[in-house]
Amino acid sequence: MQGVVKLYDPSSGLGVVMCDSDLADYELSENALEGSVFRMLRQGQRVVFDLDSAGRATSLRLGSEVDMGTPGH
Repeated sequence: MQGVVKLYDPSSGLGVVMCDSDLADYELSENALEGSVFRMLRQGQRVVFDLDSAGRATSLRLGSEVDMGTPGH
């Protein structure tokens, strides 16, 4: 899934990602950044993510140009 970071609190690790396809908001799981290149997120940052069994965003990562649907790729 692809989306945009809607909000993120670095002190608590709490945050929300809005999905591109259904515009739904997904809370970040506790381990959303584990194993990720991200140490911190910023509002408006584009990410690719999965959903865990509880329906929370996890495994946040950078997408390639193709993943993000960038024109010309």
